[in-house]
Amino acid sequence: MRARDLGIAIGEGTPGPLDAITDVVGVRVGHTTLVHGDGPLVVGQGPVRTGVTVVVPHGGDVWIEPLFAGCHRLNGNGDMTGLEWIRETGLLAGTVAITNTHSVGVVRDALVAHAARSHLPDESFWSLPIVGETYDGDLNDINGFHVRPEHVDAAIAGAAGGSVAEGCVGGGTGMICHDFKAGIGTASRVVPPERGAWTVGVLVQANYGRRSWLRVDGVPVGREIPLSEVPGLREGPAGLGDAGSIIGIVATDAPLLPHQCERLAQRAGLGMARVGGTGANSSGDLFLAFSTGNRNLRLTVGRGHREQDVRMVLDDAMSPLFGATIEATEEAIVNSLVAAETMTGRDGRTAHALPHDRLVAAMERYGRRPGARASR
Repeated sequence: MRARDLGIAIGEGTPGPLDAITDVVGVRVGHTTLVHGDGPLVVGQGPVRTGVTVVVPHGGDVWIEPLFAGCHRLNGNGDMTGLEWIRETGLLAGTVAITNTHSVGVVRDALVAHAARSHLPDESFWSLPIVGETYDGDLNDINGFHVRPEHVDAAIAGAAGGSVAEGCVGGGTGMICHDFKAGIGTASRVVPPERGAWTVGVLVQANYGRRSWLRVDGVPVGREIPLSEVPGLREGPAGLGDAGSIIGIVATDAPLLPHQCERLAQRAGLGMARVGGTGANSSGDLFLAFSTGNRNLRLTVGRGHREQDVRMVLDDAMSPLFGATIEATEEAIVNSLVAAETMTGRDGRTAHALPHDRLVAAMERYGRRPGARASR
């Protein structure tokens, strides 16, 4: 189930055929989801509510054919490995992965090992892969380190184009957003033909925010479905309220240079803000954007290849891509909420799903009738 399945069309832009990051040709997504065990937490045994999600940026050898990329930090209480090399060179090489906070190391090492195996016997091969994280310890035995190299390999092997599984899957399995169950979400926008006809796709792992701040297409859904009616897990006397994080991956086929990719990554933070995120002190809000619009950027100096012609969108034409990123991020977060199902994890803790009937009723009450657009 997705927002548009409920008749909720967010923003004014046009989504791609799949309304997913995979609308950018060549991009693939894979998940490994780990759910087992119930009852009291026993570190190392469970309950387990976690996983890993991978985004493969193009259909070639992603480890040795980089793409132009840029990144943005809204608030830095989080981690995404490999960003210093992107800041230095503006190049992304490899599969991008998202998991839980305490599994970043094993996922990073697994990506390096996967890449090295596929490039034997090149002993000089090296990689600085991108791995982002958000915290799932409210539901998961996060200190049990249940994500293992074989789970990363399985996610890569299963990565595909087409529709993307959302909600309680992959790295998003144990995540909570605006004190509803959430996880992985995706969406896309296609810029009008007269503005370039480029596609922007976004995938998020959403795990942040207060209930009362939740907005869906401007409607104060969090106030309409308060904690007194649908209980939360994080807010209240013992909770952290605005704690949590978000990882956002932005893909586009527009031919962008690294500084333009960075500008696109910045706009993902505005999409988060439209849903009600504030970049709190305890939040890790990290965004990565890459462009498939320039290929064959592999350095082959040893064969006399020292320069490469590239294309770029004029900076004056960037605004439609900004708008597309903002709307796609907003919808991706909402999709992560709509797709997620109620989950009970460690110690009997329950994160409740966003009730679809209550969501639709709230949208209707504010003039956002399912299947129709109302003026803002």
